[in-house]
Amino acid sequence: MSEQQSPFQLLLEVDNRCRLLAAGLPSQQQIAQTWGGIGFRMGDRYFVAPMGEVGEVLHEPRYTLLPGVKPWVKGVANVRGRLLPVMDLCGYFGLELSPLRKQRRVLVVEHNEVFAGLIVDEVYGMQHFSIDAFSEQVPAMESGVMPFVHGHFEREREWAVFSPHALAAHHEFLDVAC
Repeated sequence: MSEQQSPFQLLLEVDNRCRLLAAGLPSQQQIAQTWGGIGFRMGDRYFVAPMGEVGEVLHEPRYTLLPGVKPWVKGVANVRGRLLPVMDLCGYFGLELSPLRKQRRVLVVEHNEVFAGLIVDEVYGMQHFSIDAFSEQVPAMESGVMPFVHGHFEREREWAVFSPHALAAHHEFLDVAC
């Protein structure tokens, strides 16, 4: 005569059978660390600005010209009731701005007391890079741009890491009067 199992023993037996028949957990995949920024072009160079340094990207707005300012200061635009100084970033660095107005965009930067729009030739939206693709080496480029570049990422092309905050803190950028 078989002895009867207690309810606790039955539960243990069910638990053991479930563990034997259960499928294993999926293997955890290695997650690659990435860095993200806003990709843009000035001339034939590709740049990426850190995400936290660009507030928004706009189509080139209508702006009012200002007298007595340097040629790279395009004017001031009314953006949602707020006056946005519009600067030609290519012009600031002595480069030619693309004549294709449809592709131009404005990177809005707000840092400390500076609120400005930087016109660039083209914006490529969010760009993500593997941390392993970063090099602290500043690529060869125009000397005026170099103080604002902090390394580069290598992917299908070289993307220089450009800091709009460093530009907004630079005394020459803040000196807009002729």
